[in-house]
Amino acid sequence: MNPTHDDTDRVRRNTDPCLNRRIDILTESSVREQRAAGPDAMRRRLASLDREWDIERVLETVAPTVILNGIALSALHDRRWLLLPTAVAAFLLQHALQGWCPPLPVLRRLGVRTRAEIERERRMLEDALEQDRPSRRGAARKH
Repeated sequence: MNPTHDDTDRVRRNTDPCLNRRIDILTESSVREQRAAGPDAMRRRLASLDREWDIERVLETVAPTVILNGIALSALHDRRWLLLPTAVAAFLLQHALQGWCPPLPVLRRLGVRTRAEIERERRMLEDALEQDRPSRRGAARKH
């Protein structure tokens, strides 16, 4: 079993179907817009997909940041701040085991996609570029 595929299924399975559909519609809309704008726009979009952070990377970056801040606040101000890193660590464990954690719905509402969703857009754009090549070559020969 491919762990990335499983992670994606778990995140999508634990996301409101309306949010999944909205993300899918936005992806399809983006591909249509880029395709209408031409090959250069599609190539620029492909380059931006290389830089897009997926849901796992966002969680893996935000969680330790919050944990470290909670530890620092507990050392500088009040030990009760240790509740914050404890909660975040529990959220990470829950996400690792179940594919869901409390920040997930918020991040999905913000449009943060899974790696597979990003790769789906990439494949759609690459397919569109490939389909456009023969028609452009044919059009160039006619002139």
